[in-house]
Amino acid sequence: MTAEQVILGVDPGLTRCGFGVVRMRSNRKVEWIHHEVQGTTPDQPLEQRILSIARAAESMMDRFAPDALAVERLFAQNNAPTVVGTAQASGAVIAEAARRGIPVAWHTPSEVKAAVTGDGDAGKDAVTRMVVRILGLAEPPRPADAADAIAIAICHGWRSGVGAGYDAQAATATHQGARTRLAQLSAAKGGGLTAAQKAWKAAEQRARRGN
Repeated sequence: MTAEQVILGVDPGLTRCGFGVVRMRSNRKVEWIHHEVQGTTPDQPLEQRILSIARAAESMMDRFAPDALAVERLFAQNNAPTVVGTAQASGAVIAEAARRGIPVAWHTPSEVKAAVTGDGDAGKDAVTRMVVRILGLAEPPRPADAADAIAIAICHGWRSGVGAGYDAQAATATHQGARTRLAQLSAAKGGGLTAAQKAWKAAEQRARRGN
């Protein structure tokens, strides 16, 4: 990882798409830069909704010139329309990053929770509280989609030196570097992991099982 890195985290969605921008220092200190939520309404034509998200992503990338894009990766759910809308919003944002040559990483919700709180099963309130604490904010980012986007960016920043999240082509397993690093940490400590490292490992295992 470089001396510092500007990361754009995205909690994708067509109705609400959260954006969070942080600066990650080499000493793991995180600095808040910006957050916002852009949305569309179901009565708009689908192509216009996707275009609105793409334009919002374009504006964010033009304003903050991120070094990396981190996107939440969701697994299939029973609510098919939600999954499809999330995928469409993700595609719009990712395309804008690809056009600029910005590296893209994917992180599952359990990975983000494990990285930020040390618990891969933490609730949204716990994640928001930790985001406030990590960044030293006076109040929680609102709406919740913005806090989630910031958490995704923080997760990527803290893990980018270990493993850059998901390989989009494989789409079924986390980046090998993360597992390798965990093995190195375990060996260095005589087979023991810290609570946060155990939470990260458990999140990876759930991700590989599709949970």
